[in-house]
Amino acid sequence: MEENPKERKMSVILRKKCIVKAMNEYLSPERHHKLTLSNLDLLSGRFPVTYLYLYYHSRSDRGSINISNNVFESLKTSLAKTLSYYYPFAGRIVEDPQTSQTLIICDNNGALLVEAVANIPLIHLDFYNLNQTLEQILVSCLNPDEFPFPVQVQVTCYTCGGVSITFTFDHALGDATAFGNFLSSWSQLARDMPLSCIPDLDLGRSLPPRLPPTYHPYFNHVFVKCTLEDIRNIPKTGILLKRLYFVDASSINHLQTLASADGNKRTKIEAFSAYVWKIMATSIDKSHANCKMGWLVDGRGRLSHSSMSNYIGNVLSVAIEEASIVEIKQGSISAIANNVHRAISKVTNEAHFQDLIDWIECHKPGLMLPRFVLGREGPALVISSGRRFPVAELDFGFGSPMLGTVSSTIKNSGVGYMNQRPSATGDGSWVISAILWPQLAAALESDSVLQPLCASHLQKS
Repeated sequence: MEENPKERKMSVILRKKCIVKAMNEYLSPERHHKLTLSNLDLLSGRFPVTYLYLYYHSRSDRGSINISNNVFESLKTSLAKTLSYYYPFAGRIVEDPQTSQTLIICDNNGALLVEAVANIPLIHLDFYNLNQTLEQILVSCLNPDEFPFPVQVQVTCYTCGGVSITFTFDHALGDATAFGNFLSSWSQLARDMPLSCIPDLDLGRSLPPRLPPTYHPYFNHVFVKCTLEDIRNIPKTGILLKRLYFVDASSINHLQTLASADGNKRTKIEAFSAYVWKIMATSIDKSHANCKMGWLVDGRGRLSHSSMSNYIGNVLSVAIEEASIVEIKQGSISAIANNVHRAISKVTNEAHFQDLIDWIECHKPGLMLPRFVLGREGPALVISSGRRFPVAELDFGFGSPMLGTVSSTIKNSGVGYMNQRPSATGDGSWVISAILWPQLAAALESDSVLQPLCASHLQKS
């Protein structure tokens, strides 16, 4: 009996590995050999961050995508050009044995680029269950002892001619804005286009603490000094499920209407956060009276320096709010959205980021994290918005992607995460990447707002 392609177990064969170095003709001898992480870089936690893009075969006159040697070589060449502008991404991240400071050694050690082949068509991927899918379509190890590359890329070809590309970065290199600029630059160079962003690798590293450093006592309660071992040994919390969801534009608009019902206009992400927080409260066992939510906030535009939009590094903080489970269960979407708005507003200002820089200065050397990220303060969920992150525009010369999203290779998480990205369909819908505990996943899926992502969500109407 002939095998049904839909029932075929996915397998991926690695075909080629290569180390891509920055093209020397672009490198300037004046550039620093070593870069010390900025204070805000130390708040990154050294977590691996993975971006996943899927390119279905084109039905236009261009024909199907074919990841031939020529295409792979094109990606390799354009990556080498990109690393010349983003030279720390081709370096090594090490700890100075004398000072215990984390450094980026800009020695052009290179980035890892892998080519692989899958035995199924792209459309048969399990888009919803990232635990299973990611294991096979990304470079599986970000262990510096085995693969000392802070940038790792896997290009996988499918039987239909489609392609997936996964990009895994060490968070010490930058945040979502920095990685978005890197990917945009790479796609532009792949198409022989001028760069829309000339990366600034120094500005954020020159943000000085005050003399003497000064900060509000609040920061001692929210942030904590930690080690890489603390991060790797986060206690098991059961937050293991990696999922992709689709949220259509009508649901987003409806939530925003509910959140703005008392006359205060709330953003879409504030409205969505209020909805998720209310669902989250139903998923927490009775041993907890309170729960927390956090929101990642970009400091670019909050600091009174010249434009930091092209700065490549970390400029993130986190807004955190705690509430009683009873209060959240009983509250309206608009009331909860008001709480969300107030919490985020507290950190979207220069004073907060200057205090944070000063707090980190007083606790160096080492890494820093929000305390709740280490999983020691009860149930919590962090939400980030990627509305400006490049999705549909990330064309490497074989068309726009049908999906662009983010996840992580972390094995255990101290908090849940939800990352919002615009859908590649361009109709106002969202794709949500989530790391959840089972009870929260079940509660979210019992309602109709977050739909498990499937192939039909990725097709343009």
